[in-house]
Parts: sequence; structure tokens; C-alpha cells
Amino acid sequence: MATSYLIRRERFIAAPASAIFEVLATPALHSVIDGSGTVTGEQPNGPQRLSEGARFGMDMKIGAPYKILNTVVEFDEGKRIAWRHFSRHVWRYTLQEHDGGTLVAEEWDARSAPGRPLLKLLGFTRKHPESIERTLENLEHYVTSKRQ
Repeated sequence: MATSYLIRRERFIAAPASAIFEVLATPALHSVIDGSGTVTGEQPNGPQRLSEGARFGMDMKIGAPYKILNTVVEFDEGKRIAWRHFSRHVWRYTLQEHDGGTLVAEEWDARSAPGRPLLKLLGFTRKHPESIERTLENLEHYVTSKRQ
């Protein structure tokens, strides 16, 4: 499968993995850290904190507002969390704690998505690298400002 359907960026954040993971596992904070400008908020009645198999809805906007339902498909407390929705591409975060902080990797993995050509045509493979970098920057700012 083409590597353009797996986009990965990393950032070292001077915070413990537990603090970073807590943000990632809290749907209400996804719009706060989102670097794409498409996540506008969480939908009501979802879990306050994500876990394996949890289903949670997000309010989104790409041109017009819409709602999306996600399912957590990977979960290893403090180390890895990933979710996907109907199009089957996966948003994944992995955390590796080191002295002085945590190496955080974010991935957009569409290698198994049935509509890969459409995702590319719509520009997702072109836009996601920059959006992911901004998300990691926002995550760092949020986590480190809360610790001061």
C-alpha cells in the first residue's frame, strides 16, 4: 500500500505521558488541541474519558458542519490510543516516556480505508502533515501550560 496513506509526525513534549494521555483520552479536549480546524466540539452523552471500544461523537466542520461517530480501536493506558469512524481510517497516538518528557507520535493511517483514492483526491494526504504538526504543537502548549 502507498505510504502517502500513513502520515506520522512526532514531537517531544516536556511532560509525563500520563498528563498527555489524559488529554488525548478526553473527547472534550479534542477541539482544543485540533490543528486542522475541523473539530469543533464533542457531542453530548458520550464518555467523559475514552477506553477500549468506547464510542464517542464529535462535531466537525469542513465547509459545512456535520457530526461523526468514532470508536476507540486501540487502547493501552498511558501509551497508545487510536480511533476510527465509518471511513475506517485511524487516528493514532503513541507515547514513549523519556527523561524530561514524552515523545508523542500522531498518525493518520488510511492504509486499510476502502476509499483511499477519494481521500487523496479531497486533499487529506496533502493537508494532514501540517495539521498533525499543529495538533502536536497545540497539545504541547495545552499540557505544559496546565502544569505551570
